Order: sequence, then structure tokens, then C-alpha cells
Amino acid sequence: MPLKTTAGNHGAAAKGRGATINPEGRFEKWARDSTEDGWFQDPGEEAGKPKTVIAIERAKSIISHNDSPDLGFTQSLNPYRGCAHGCIYCFARPSHAYLGLSPGIDFETRLFAKTNAADLLREELAKPGYRCSELVIGVNTDAYQPMERELKITRSVLEVCSELNQPVALITKSALIERDIDILAPMAKKNLVATTLSITTFDHQVSRYMEPRTSAPARRILAIERLSKAGIPVNVNVAPVIPFLTDSELENILEASAAAGAISAAYTLLRLPWEVKDIFRAWLEERFPLKAAHVMARVHDMREGRDNDPNFGSRMKGTGTFAELLNQRFHKACARLGLNQRESAFELDCSQFRPPGPKGQGSLF
Repeated sequence: MPLKTTAGNHGAAAKGRGATINPEGRFEKWARDSTEDGWFQDPGEEAGKPKTVIAIERAKSIISHNDSPDLGFTQSLNPYRGCAHGCIYCFARPSHAYLGLSPGIDFETRLFAKTNAADLLREELAKPGYRCSELVIGVNTDAYQPMERELKITRSVLEVCSELNQPVALITKSALIERDIDILAPMAKKNLVATTLSITTFDHQVSRYMEPRTSAPARRILAIERLSKAGIPVNVNVAPVIPFLTDSELENILEASAAAGAISAAYTLLRLPWEVKDIFRAWLEERFPLKAAHVMARVHDMREGRDNDPNFGSRMKGTGTFAELLNQRFHKACARLGLNQRESAFELDCSQFRPPGPKGQGSLF
């Protein structure tokens, strides 16, 4: 039976959380609301403050496959469902609806940890039909979100990949990735790893509301520097670019990242699929009411009058005059800063892969 969300649709923004509402997922037939009356509240607990609940999930499979023409990879791995980082714009929020949970506050507080991820990965890499290709870790939800510090599921996955020479790419908004430099640096010497740090804004007042439990933007720049000094190739992803809120910072983010050692860059325009459009609108009106109408008007300019464009080829960058201007700014800044000149650093070597032997043992040869 799928779990049901217990929080209501409405409520004041909670400190340390991104979403300001907790709407039912798109598969639910009934909408529910709640009223805080103080019953069942622990002494000293802040009223209405949602707690984080982590459930252990024994996953049945771990490698996800896709054939999307605008992603650049075909397989990925997500150690967790839901994400405590609480990024209001996260395109993965709607995935919580498949669990009978809300893509709103539930996505940030009702979390699932796939503790058998490393064992499953070893099994799947041992299958006779497996063909080695880059494995991207942390696409749907961040592999270095806060609970990874204790659970170390991502680290256990990296240990398997390092042992078997399985090429990996990591995407994160957390400086916790530095913890695994001892695994990543030797892999980088064999051209088996690439990393991406996503940065949206340098404005602390925006970041603290928009991505409340990520590493601070300046801390992510330091992570870029430390990874780079360890010989690990780093890409910076300016994502998402939010018109009227963060788009003016594009060049500054690229400059700081290049100075810290990033060798390539990318950007993605704000996407608002499914429930995210309502969650983002509610957040915008709560946190930045004077900018809300301007932001959404510009989004519509770049999305052909819609909140979201799901089409391959345009969903990542948008269309129209403003989207083209953004694209020109990005490419001019990259050319000036020398970014995207060493693409070979991100072409990982799959020829070194060796599948596990019998009973999960690596090959001796």
C-alpha cells in the first residue's frame, strides 16, 4: 500500500524547508488539509515544524536507464528517494507522488535510503548482458544530502565502482563530496571520474530560502577548488537559471568557478514539471512577492506561454528572444574564461572495466 501524506495543503513557511505547501500528488483522488491544534506535540517542539523521517528501503534494482537525447548519459544511480536539501525548484519532486506522498514538504522530510545499493550495483554489474558506460550518481536526488554523512551509501557505491573500474560522474550541491576525495582522486588518474557542482546564486538571502539545506554557495566554490587541486575534473552547472531572480549572476558564477579550477560549464533554465509549478509559485509569492509576477511572466516568455516545456531539445534551455540572449551570454562568458576547452577530460574510459567474479569477487586478472 502506498504511503499517504499526512500534512495539509497550506501553511506558513517552516524554517529550514524549501516548500511552503504540501499538496497531494497528482495520483491522489482526495485532497486533505490539517489544522495545528497542539495535540500530540512534544514539549518545546515548534508548532507546525515538520520533522525529517528516514525509512530504510531494500531496493530491488539500482541502475536506472534512459534514452533521453538531451541528457548525455544512459544510466544513473540514486542512493536516496526524496532530498533534505529542499531545493524549491527541484524537477525530481513529482517522483514522490509515485509513493503516495506529496512533492511538497513530504519530498524534503519523508526520505528513503537504499542501504543495499552497493550490493545491488555489484550484482547488476556482474550480469552477462551488462555493457559498461558512464554511471551518473545523484541525478534525481542529491547523493550527498545530509543523511549521507552518517549512512555513507554513496561512498559504498563509489568503493564498488573504484574496485571494478566502473566510470562514474557525480552531480551535487554539497561540499560533502570532499570526504570521498581519497576514492575519487585515484579514479581520476585512470580517467574514471568526473564531478559537477551545481550553483544557482551567490545571494545568501535567496539561497537560504531557495535551497535551504545545501552547502552555502561560497562553500561549493571551495569544494570546486579542493577537487580540482586533487586532480579531479570539475564541471560547474549554473542550474537552474531563474529569470529576474538569479539570471543576472550567470557570469559571476562562471568566473568564480573558473578561478577555483572548474574546466567546463553548463546551465539549465528553470523547469516546472507537474506539481513543481504550483509549489514554486506558492514559494515565490511567500518569499519574493514583489518579484513573483515578473518571474513568471519571463518564464512564460521563455516557455512559449506555458509554465513548463517538456519537449526534448527545448526543455533545458527554453525558446524565444530571452532564451537566446541567455545562451549567448553563457557562451561568450565561457569563451572568455577558457571553459569547455578540455572536453576530453569528461570522456571517461570504459575499457578498464572488469566485472565482478563469482560470488561478487572482482576479477584477478
